[in-house]
Amino acid sequence: MSSSIVRGVCPHDCPDTCALLTTVVDGVATEVKGDPDHPTTAGVLCTKVARYTERTYHADRLLYPQKRVGKKGEGKFERISWDEALEMIAAKLKPIAAANPQALVPYSYAGTMGLLQGEAMAHRFFHRFGASLLDRTICATAGATGYKYTIGGSLGTDVEQAQNGKLIIIWGSNSIVSNLHFWTRVQEAKRAGAKLIAIDPYRSLTAEKCHQHIALIPGSDGALALGLMHVLISENLIDADYIANYTLGFEQLAQRVAEWTPERTAQICGINSEEVIQLARDYGECCRAGNGALIRLNYGMQRVHGGGMAVRNIACLPALTGAWRNPAGGAMLSLSAGFPKNNAYLQRPDLMPQDTPIRTINMTTIGDDLLRPSSPDFGPQIEAVIVYNSNPLAIAPDSNKVAQGFAREDLFTVVLEHFQTDTADYADILLPATTQLEHVDVHSTYGHYYMMANNPAIAPLGEAKSNTEFFRLLAQKMAYTDSCFTETDDQMAAKAFRTDDSKAVHFDWESLKRSGWQKLNLPAAPFAYGGFLTPSGKCEFYSERMLQAGLDPLPTYIPPYEAVQSNVELAQQYPLAMISPPARNFMNSTFVNVKSLRDTEGEPHLDMHPSDAKSRAIQTGDLVRIFNQRGSMQARVRVTDKARAGVVVGLSIWWKKLAADGQNANAVTSQRVTDMGGGATFYDVLVEVEKLG
Repeated sequence: MSSSIVRGVCPHDCPDTCALLTTVVDGVATEVKGDPDHPTTAGVLCTKVARYTERTYHADRLLYPQKRVGKKGEGKFERISWDEALEMIAAKLKPIAAANPQALVPYSYAGTMGLLQGEAMAHRFFHRFGASLLDRTICATAGATGYKYTIGGSLGTDVEQAQNGKLIIIWGSNSIVSNLHFWTRVQEAKRAGAKLIAIDPYRSLTAEKCHQHIALIPGSDGALALGLMHVLISENLIDADYIANYTLGFEQLAQRVAEWTPERTAQICGINSEEVIQLARDYGECCRAGNGALIRLNYGMQRVHGGGMAVRNIACLPALTGAWRNPAGGAMLSLSAGFPKNNAYLQRPDLMPQDTPIRTINMTTIGDDLLRPSSPDFGPQIEAVIVYNSNPLAIAPDSNKVAQGFAREDLFTVVLEHFQTDTADYADILLPATTQLEHVDVHSTYGHYYMMANNPAIAPLGEAKSNTEFFRLLAQKMAYTDSCFTETDDQMAAKAFRTDDSKAVHFDWESLKRSGWQKLNLPAAPFAYGGFLTPSGKCEFYSERMLQAGLDPLPTYIPPYEAVQSNVELAQQYPLAMISPPARNFMNSTFVNVKSLRDTEGEPHLDMHPSDAKSRAIQTGDLVRIFNQRGSMQARVRVTDKARAGVVVGLSIWWKKLAADGQNANAVTSQRVTDMGGGATFYDVLVEVEKLG
């Protein structure tokens, strides 16, 4: 019997990006554990990834190429060989390439966060083909854009400083579910006397364990930040020296927020003015004392019309108070800009046609775009889609439109997957992909500052192939002779980070594979002395770039598209705001088919405030229909004051085929996009709820 332990990394869309140790006995992975020596992971995995072997060896794992034999959506397939599959795909794509290559659209997101199996060889192929570009907006682009206008890029407080904070504000994040190892450090800070405050419309698992929970109305986060700035400035709880040296536009900001009194702020946020005042004082006084005041803001707040501006407003607070001076202060959204990724090499944008403008399809609006005919404004009708690392039938908004689009008989769809997902049911060609235990990859992260290596622990099951290998083989079938399509995964990984950048000058792929992880060279407090990544080098309260983009150059409040206060007519029909944050046992739509995890979740639930339930004669355990002008879904009600009055919460996101009515929360979400960044507005939704007989 042979046994070994293989170093790897969790590939999923989570800031923690855990270091893994996989035990392999006679070629079989028997256990996946966290690496106890990795400073962030510290030997602990979430409930999902701790069951990674259950997912890898799942009885329903796709192991062979297949072609569709039934109607689209029926999920009926028959086995074919890889060569047959590649020949069929190439036969469909070659006429598109000759006539109008932009009729091919890739659809992918963060099924893996790896730099290779994510968007390396895939991008090379699509760029060489001349396919439409995909704007990958569905999670984070609104907030990232607002943060970038203000701070200059996705940098912030090192998570390894969080336990030293004295005030930690967790804003729009359920860290226990979505950022477990940050939460571990927060608990350490709490034991040392730190005050924890959660800002969230829903009393989540995290909010329940904080000292204070501020339950604001969905979409009002930007207004709360303006109100906090009003109090900080009016009570002189600001750092005048930091403002003078490291910020731009303070006078204009002060004039703007003068109108955001605690009373006005409280009215819009659905809270009381004392909460606004006290929060500002807690924050300002902590910073004035030189203690670590940390804001952990996450992407929940930016999934509304004004989401980008909301993040921008919050990002102004640490500069206003000088919180950046303390390594345990400042803000954390994403840390991804710390990694000098060699994207030009990995993705080869130079392969794109240089004589033709290439259109961009927003992945958030894929439902409408699949149904659009050719036109001068839109370009050619979409004739083919290759889906990898994503499940758009489950995760894209306005899912009934998405299903209509993928049901087109004239649309050729290829899906690379581990399982027969909702999207896989609509594939013409369905291909088996490797899991993280079966391929090579290299990772950056967005929640800590470690470069990470993934070594394959086992041989691919069945005939599964990695994403990189599929696109290499397809390039061969398309007769692409560019040398970049012959590079191995190890060759690409060796150049994944730019060693001409001081942050990664020590990067060496062979060494990283052996150690598993290696930290970037970054200062403990990135903006203690300014050095912001903006054009001015300062935190920009006033942004000339925003003005040039047609946006308000100063922090402001942009109300939701769908809210009781901002859309009175629609609210008369659909008076409840709905949010659908992640369920603890799912990762977006990943892990939903792992029985042990799905059994823990039980079935789709809707949390509803007692007053909203009573007025509709609804009780805990009742089956209800949640509906609006776009569609409906069913769920089992839990009457609870975890949901604030006027808000219903459906923890998500279920595969549609595993729900009793074949729908999930995206039956009611909208394809409208955010104020900046073109992001999805998943939490900008009005619905009504009725009891089913």
